[in-house]
Amino acid sequence: MLFITNREPVEYSEFKEERPFMFDYKRTGPCNGVFYCERTNKEKYREIGSDTFMQRLKESKSKQLLLFIHGFSNLPEPDIFPRVKMLQKLFDEKEEGLVEVVPLIWPCDNDFGIVKDYWDDQKAADLSAVSFARVLNKFMKWREKAPEDNPCLKRINILAHSMGNRVLRETLSKWNKYDLANGVPLLFRNTFLMASDIVNESLEPSNEGYLITQASRNVSVYFASDDLALRASKISNLKNKVASRRLGHSGPENMTKVRTNVYAIDCDNFNNTYDNPKGHSYFLRDDKGMPGKVFEHLYNSINTGRIYVTDKQNRSIILE
Repeated sequence: MLFITNREPVEYSEFKEERPFMFDYKRTGPCNGVFYCERTNKEKYREIGSDTFMQRLKESKSKQLLLFIHGFSNLPEPDIFPRVKMLQKLFDEKEEGLVEVVPLIWPCDNDFGIVKDYWDDQKAADLSAVSFARVLNKFMKWREKAPEDNPCLKRINILAHSMGNRVLRETLSKWNKYDLANGVPLLFRNTFLMASDIVNESLEPSNEGYLITQASRNVSVYFASDDLALRASKISNLKNKVASRRLGHSGPENMTKVRTNVYAIDCDNFNNTYDNPKGHSYFLRDDKGMPGKVFEHLYNSINTGRIYVTDKQNRSIILE
């Protein structure tokens, strides 16, 4: 499994191809460097460098890529890699060779106390934006250098879960501020905002999250009003006088104020059944171990490039 991280390794020195990579879980601040790596087994990683990494993706048998940005208080093992492995397995069971899932790993905290973790992780999410903006910029330059007779034609999708939405929002904001002249390019075919831990007005033109809608052909917002993790998030954010509901609780505040490529997917009927009791990670399997309703919707969106909704006027659907 290929992955990118700005989490600091145990040994941080000048890059040497194929050198072992080991996460330093005691260091939870974002590293100045970005590491392009491969997971060969549990707790076994190696650094391969950006050129080899991008060439591997280009040569992958998969038709499309799905970048995955995890949420808060998630560690590579046992949280992120097993979840990505399960997501990859679900896609392969549906259609082998359709999607390769690539996690972007940012430095979540590993101390005791969920409230302290939450605030430390918010800071890490914001500070990680500069690192991942560099990744996007490097990718664009690499793609521009590709020979005209051999371009990289893979479609790119991105799934941001929970506080990973904050990472995505801030990454596009920093990329736009420091590296781009005319706004963000249309980079993603589908952007999936899952149980999003940002305010529900974020995608409107006056907010930084608006760049997400500009960088994407389709933006699907999956939400559930009884997501207990996001209830705790809202309470925590009152400390900073942020009283607005979270995007992952209600969907966009007003669908008439967001671009027409934004879709609202209500998952309230099953989120707690799939992920009991929090109702926060409901995009993988259902309670019987089968591909869940959200995953089926994800798969259909990636496979067709279209977002299935029942209320076309409001661009919304209640998943049953």
